[in-house]
Amino acid sequence: MNQALDELLDLLDLEQIEQNIFRGSSRSAVVPRVFGGQVAAQALVAAGRTAPADRTAHSLHSYFLRMGDPGAPIVYTVDRIRDGRSFTTRRVVAVQHGQPIFHLSASFQTPEEGLEHQAEMPDAPDPESLPTAAELLPRYADRFVDPGVVDRLLEARAAVDLRYVDEPPYATAGRPREPRSQVWFRANGKLADDSLLHVCLATYVSDMTLLDSVLLAHGRGGWAVGDVVGASLDHAMWFHRPFRADEWLLYDQQSPSASGGRGLGQARIYTQDGQLAISVIQEGVVRVPR
Repeated sequence: MNQALDELLDLLDLEQIEQNIFRGSSRSAVVPRVFGGQVAAQALVAAGRTAPADRTAHSLHSYFLRMGDPGAPIVYTVDRIRDGRSFTTRRVVAVQHGQPIFHLSASFQTPEEGLEHQAEMPDAPDPESLPTAAELLPRYADRFVDPGVVDRLLEARAAVDLRYVDEPPYATAGRPREPRSQVWFRANGKLADDSLLHVCLATYVSDMTLLDSVLLAHGRGGWAVGDVVGASLDHAMWFHRPFRADEWLLYDQQSPSASGGRGLGQARIYTQDGQLAISVIQEGVVRVPR
């Protein structure tokens, strides 16, 4: 297995220190704070470990409250809100240095049959035909304020094979485009047959590119280019159908609105055979530096 993926799986394997209390570590990020996808995925791990084994995650709603310190452990406290006949609800608070940095509510459901329909998968090229991050990022090193960010980005994303369908925001800075972005992604190695693990891996990746479409609408390249500053504010996901995070998933993202220093991204994640697996919505701070 890819070493970076091993390290990510270790990061998600929280230490249980009390019945409803878990502790997680962090690793170096591209910027000097905990990556939002990491804390969201770890919080979902904590919630899932207190849910009945026969119930799978079907939704999460979360808020990013403070920047996380990558040099300190994160303590996750789980509140067992409800265990009903079909649904289980959990609330998780992530704490560092005595202060909450993240809040998550998650719901789990026993499998059942029901009505079925879905939005059709949009057209997208075969992921194997697209450049890898290692092939793409070095082409644009001169666009970044710090060229060393290329190596940091490649290291931070080494656990995941993530491929842009069209040029990413940093490649077309200065040219506004349609507020839509597509990426294919999958874990860089085989994962165990654990539905919670696959859901948590997808949660981790979902915070990487969702606000790209906001940047595209305004011809902004992103924080690495230096023409915006920002951070995730809230994040919600709905898990519709089973999927594997070690098989290709299409992340189809768009932005319906930006205003008041905030941008909204919404997305659908499809399996390669066209099944709608996940819906995602996120709002983030997107500010133009003064």
